[in-house]
Amino acid sequence: MGTRRNFLSNLVKGAVCSATAPWMAPRWTKTSFTDTDMSENPNKKHYRLPFHSGLGGVAIGNGFKPTSDENAQLALESAWAEGVRYFDTSPWYGLGLSERRFGHFLKNQKREEYVLSTKVGRLLKATKTPPRALWQNPSPFTHTYDYTASGVRRSVEDSLQRLGLESIDVVFIHDLSPDNGDLKERWTEQFEIAAKGAMPELTKMREEGLIKGWGLGVNTIEPILKTLEVADPDICLSATQYSLMHHQDALDRLFPACEKKDVSIVVGAPLNAGFLAGVDRYDYSGKMPEGYQAKREKIAAIAKKHGTDLRTVALHFSAAPSVVAAVIPGARTARQAAENAISMKTKVPSEVWKELKAEKLISEQAPVPRS
Repeated sequence: MGTRRNFLSNLVKGAVCSATAPWMAPRWTKTSFTDTDMSENPNKKHYRLPFHSGLGGVAIGNGFKPTSDENAQLALESAWAEGVRYFDTSPWYGLGLSERRFGHFLKNQKREEYVLSTKVGRLLKATKTPPRALWQNPSPFTHTYDYTASGVRRSVEDSLQRLGLESIDVVFIHDLSPDNGDLKERWTEQFEIAAKGAMPELTKMREEGLIKGWGLGVNTIEPILKTLEVADPDICLSATQYSLMHHQDALDRLFPACEKKDVSIVVGAPLNAGFLAGVDRYDYSGKMPEGYQAKREKIAAIAKKHGTDLRTVALHFSAAPSVVAAVIPGARTARQAAENAISMKTKVPSEVWKELKAEKLISEQAPVPRS
């Protein structure tokens, strides 16, 4: 155990030394919180996360390529060592693998010190031929969609068993969206099932105190807007929709609608599935939009010019809007987890934002962090 602690200590020191942006007093995370901190703001209607950054669980579930049990554990340990206390996972990530790995780590932490979210909408069952999707070496399960009330209850119970934990804080209805390759145009049929089943059931679970909040976890805007019309969510996970590369639609439509209903946003894939950390892959499908590599190079050059880096600028950009409760970049390794966390604790010079707007690389309307 001492060797592992020394490894993580040396890793974090190395990551700190490699960071070029100046340090600031951390304002993105808390080190601990109480039940009072977790409760709804008396001036607000809905639950809001107490942490402004977290760790997403796609890579921990063997997204895109395999992650060993050891590397997954080290990534989680590294994130925790750097102050990360919000963790997001899903039954879909690695077909149960991500939840099991998160639970293996979190069972040794004090439950009152962290927030955990997972997803519902798919139920798993054993199979000899699991679907690969974007999962490499997933668990031996396949899935069926179930957005009914009973399906939600069963999904939460199954997740608790995989996690080995007694509670989940936030539940997101997962992939109820037109970009879901299984559902496609039939997503609206499933949405109607969820509107009569999953949504009122999650509201009931919130009222019972079994969860603190719920919402949608999707990669498009329309399902969230539709949910705001028919239900009472607290917080929604919007992935791939608000980043340096793609954000105008969220500014125009999603954020105003959420603010009107006092619903906050968790930004998933703030690095566009690694693209804004230097990986030549964009989002989950991997399809590269025309001109995006050149745009990335321009933003990276401006960041470097002002003594910071692309990843740090990207994470602070996605976290800046007041409606955003948290950003949750993923990590496959201890170094990635440490670098993401350290980026969230460094200051981006105001000149970066001024130049990005002057060069029309980000929207003029986009909120930016206060200096």
